[in-house]
Amino acid sequence: MTALASLLEASGFEVYFQQRDGIGSALRPSANPGFDEGHRRVLESASFALEIYRLANRCDCLVFDMNGRVPDDGGAFLAAAAFALGKPVVLYKRDLRTKLYGNDNAMISGLSFDFSTVSEPAKLGGEVRKAIGRFAYPGARVASMPPLVKMNADLGRVVYESLEGFKASGSEVEPEEFYAELASACEASEAWRFRMTPR
Repeated sequence: MTALASLLEASGFEVYFQQRDGIGSALRPSANPGFDEGHRRVLESASFALEIYRLANRCDCLVFDMNGRVPDDGGAFLAAAAFALGKPVVLYKRDLRTKLYGNDNAMISGLSFDFSTVSEPAKLGGEVRKAIGRFAYPGARVASMPPLVKMNADLGRVVYESLEGFKASGSEVEPEEFYAELASACEASEAWRFRMTPR
């Protein structure tokens, strides 16, 4: 994944790589024994919202690395969400293992709109460019967001701004301060109220 991100950046793309650029780049709950269930809930909400915001508002194309015997569940979710939002999805796969005798599940491969995968790293940048171009014509448009997706994207924007501020400040802001900022953003959000209100 790191190599793919580097390859795309070398091709001129701005890349969001969750493991490098997400909430975990600033806070790792497993490394902080003081984090309890409440902390985990805030970090999960903030992380989820950040991914939705990045995908819905700052993404022109999603690259889904399908390597492994089965595709990564988080990656499959984001690829399906990108498809539902009308964003192009490029499937990258060099691994021939599957549960379907060498074939991919059409419910996954169909997310690419043409059931194709890219298997050569050198071709990935060109395929991303082609996929973005395919969606540049006037008839293609990004789907409007359902209310629950919008709620999370709105929270994700606040999380994104907090994370960028935390990274820009270097060591001036303690992780606990950043966590408190995230907790405050979550608790003030519609997405949090929707999740936490008993039904």
